[in-house]
Amino acid sequence: MAETPSTLIDLLRHGEPEGGTRFRGYTDDPLSEQGWAQMRAAVQSEEQWDVMVTSPLLRCAEFAAEIAERIGVPLETDARFQEIGFGEWEGRTYDELHLSQPGRLDLFLRDPARHTPPGGEKLDDFIERVTVAWLELLARHEGKKILLVAHGGVNRVILCHALQIPTQNLFRLEVKFAGRSRLRVLGGGDESFPQLVFHGT
Repeated sequence: MAETPSTLIDLLRHGEPEGGTRFRGYTDDPLSEQGWAQMRAAVQSEEQWDVMVTSPLLRCAEFAAEIAERIGVPLETDARFQEIGFGEWEGRTYDELHLSQPGRLDLFLRDPARHTPPGGEKLDDFIERVTVAWLELLARHEGKKILLVAHGGVNRVILCHALQIPTQNLFRLEVKFAGRSRLRVLGGGDESFPQLVFHGT
């Protein structure tokens, strides 16, 4: 009997961008020096992947390009893995929002589908584009070891999908700067069985 194929995926969130912690969604800030250090510390020099996939935003793509070149593996860029758009909240800090829109941020974190930031991307649209990209990635690279460099929101959607967590609980999952999670997916297609190996290291 043939062995069930196993695909191993490391989800790596970008490190701290220039300007620190704020809602930046589509805003294309590069990594700060601290952010580069965080990401390099999250990836061990002896680790190997068969392929790397990245969001096109600088805070992900520049680091992914560095690692892909260093270890000599193909690098794919997929715009569907970029962060959710926060509309009028782009570039603002949590403290600024608490002052200017009291209670609005709490509603968003508790039920993001019903409390989209003004002008922001609808959660259902975000989930659909990330999920489609994720399933295509699994089909394209079945049996490989993959590093996906993306964003807090993207990685939360993938984890919720893989573990069948209701998406209204998206923000109950903490994903730190340069936080890393590993999924093992047994089998492929509709019969695939994802397992969480570790989260948040």
